[in-house]
Amino acid sequence: MTQIVSFSTAGLDPRRKLDCWNERASESFSPLVSDPVDLRSFNGSIARTAIGDLTLADVYSEAQIVRHLRVHVGRTRSPLFFLHLQLEGESISRQDGREAVLKAGDFTLCDSTRHYEIIFPGTNRMLVLGIPDVQLRRQIASPECLVALPMQASAGVRGLFSRFLRGYWVECLRDLDDIAAGRVTIAIMDLLGAAYAEMPCMHPGRSSLATAHRLRIINYIESHLHDPDLSPSKIAAACRMTPRYLYHLSSGQDETVARYILRRRLEVCSRALIADAQRCRTVTEIAFDHGFNSPTHFGRVFRAKFGLTPREYRRENSTLR
Repeated sequence: MTQIVSFSTAGLDPRRKLDCWNERASESFSPLVSDPVDLRSFNGSIARTAIGDLTLADVYSEAQIVRHLRVHVGRTRSPLFFLHLQLEGESISRQDGREAVLKAGDFTLCDSTRHYEIIFPGTNRMLVLGIPDVQLRRQIASPECLVALPMQASAGVRGLFSRFLRGYWVECLRDLDDIAAGRVTIAIMDLLGAAYAEMPCMHPGRSSLATAHRLRIINYIESHLHDPDLSPSKIAAACRMTPRYLYHLSSGQDETVARYILRRRLEVCSRALIADAQRCRTVTEIAFDHGFNSPTHFGRVFRAKFGLTPREYRRENSTLR
């Protein structure tokens, strides 16, 4: 019979709760860190099972931000893709500069070999399907190009896959026969491949090559946001392309490379300013950590984006926690 392994923070010592949650979540998926909105009242649970080479977990949690950082990427034992399927509530998945907002039934992919972030604004439940890199590539040629793309389950094969996976989990909870479970994994992967086959970027050609180049650019930027000398010319050299080609790749996007760098630095700084672990660090230290080399410039661009100075932003958000 299918074996379900469960964990819950209910009843744990509040002083150890977050450490236990991070430890168990990292064991269940890939190394990560959780930043609960309210540490005092935070609770979560994981019910997990193995399906051949796949894993499937039902994760409940209250409001939090989950981050898989560069340091976690280095500790990831084997390359995995995770399919996140929202059961209840909402979530926001971010990877490679994209953002997938999920509501009940929707799903998206994320890649454990690159950093990602998931925001849970409130109480939620999510099904997490862990798929080895090699196995997913048998169904999807370039899954790394599809991370953080929202797959809405309103109709079509996407809806069929969403309903099938949710129904399968219900049967797992009823002690599904192991032989039947093994056969169902084939159906899961076939349906997943069919759902993503509808995506336009699955077709090979110049567009897919350009997408791969954009991913290289984004990955380099995300790994070097702390570098105050980060510039389009430096990125082009690191990615082995001309500055002119870099400009060509970004010309059809919503923002230039320079604006993307500034936006991401500001977003990272805004989270650091209100993180419990960085409460004792000054605004200037946080700004310098993330590539800014002028406190005056940082304060000006931060206020332009958030409508508050960094200190006002920190103070206002601290009173809400």
